[in-house]
Amino acid sequence: MMSTPTTRPCKGPRRSVVALALAACIGSAGAAQDGEQPDSARPAAARNRITVLYDAFGRDASMTKDWGFAALIEVGDKRILFDTGNNAEIFARNVKAKGVDLARLDFVVLSHRHGDHMGGLNYLLSVNPHVPIYAPRENFGVFGASFPGDFYRRNESLPAAMRYFDGKPPETLRFGTPWPEADFRWVATTTEVAPGLHLIVLKGTWGVDLEVMEMSLAIDTPQGIVLVVGCGHPEIEKIVAAAAAFKQPIHLVLGGLHLLPATDEQTRRIATALRDTWRVAWMAPGHCTGEPAFEILQNTFGARYLYAGLGATITIGAQPMSSAGERAADTSFDLADRQGYRELAGTGADLGENLHAHAQPRPACPRTGMP
Repeated sequence: MMSTPTTRPCKGPRRSVVALALAACIGSAGAAQDGEQPDSARPAAARNRITVLYDAFGRDASMTKDWGFAALIEVGDKRILFDTGNNAEIFARNVKAKGVDLARLDFVVLSHRHGDHMGGLNYLLSVNPHVPIYAPRENFGVFGASFPGDFYRRNESLPAAMRYFDGKPPETLRFGTPWPEADFRWVATTTEVAPGLHLIVLKGTWGVDLEVMEMSLAIDTPQGIVLVVGCGHPEIEKIVAAAAAFKQPIHLVLGGLHLLPATDEQTRRIATALRDTWRVAWMAPGHCTGEPAFEILQNTFGARYLYAGLGATITIGAQPMSSAGERAADTSFDLADRQGYRELAGTGADLGENLHAHAQPRPACPRTGMP
């Protein structure tokens, strides 16, 4: 089943149900988490958090590293799966290792069509076949599509045997997907899909050979926007600019920033702009951000840099915290992380042949709506 969501475009600032729930649950500081507990054993206040289920670096020995990204987002009364990683079997193992129940999801966000973000979809659908899945709308896209039956020019003078559908096309033409029974809900523009939960849709060309539509998730919280990014192909500054249009500060950015193609000089400029121009308060990069960028971002954000490797849990609150399994107190990207990340990056699906094709210096994005 495929449909366009009944949603509303995002407008100005307001307090959401999510924000109110967070204010009640989190308090002022977000306590350290016991990330190995299954969902059912976690107290309600501990569920305002993001748990990384798929990435190429991390410290949780019970989980399998691979190139790709997936995260479970728990905010207020919502449970959201963001992406499904690169490999269904690895995704399944990691989900089970963290005790995550995929049957208990409000909806899923697939950030974009690249395999290392949707590779676990078969496993997800085997557990939860009817879960709503928000995906970018693309013409003839892998998640399906539809067009009006009159989208093509007609020639009434031709005999019926030479005309599409004998000259009588259906009102709507639907195009296929490898998951025909999935409840895909296509999103074409930035949309609020639930109170305080915004999907930002932008076209991206950074670090790819073909442009791609990509969605990021912006979550209203009492402290500002928590922004979850899959891969950053539209460029991270442009995604942050779109989130800043909601007229709230950017409290936390988490996920893949796709700085792999960037030079160190570019990365330092971007990191400084995120901190000083866009006033991003906390940074938790992962996936395709890149090893050099991890270090540069860590140096730029200092104590406000959060480790977001595989198995890590980031609490959402005034003072976000990272719990990274056995070494929760150490939030740096260390030698073991680098070695494993390099090995998997060498075969990463998002790297492509044109990794450095877009690595020319770009001007900073204009500032919009930031306090």
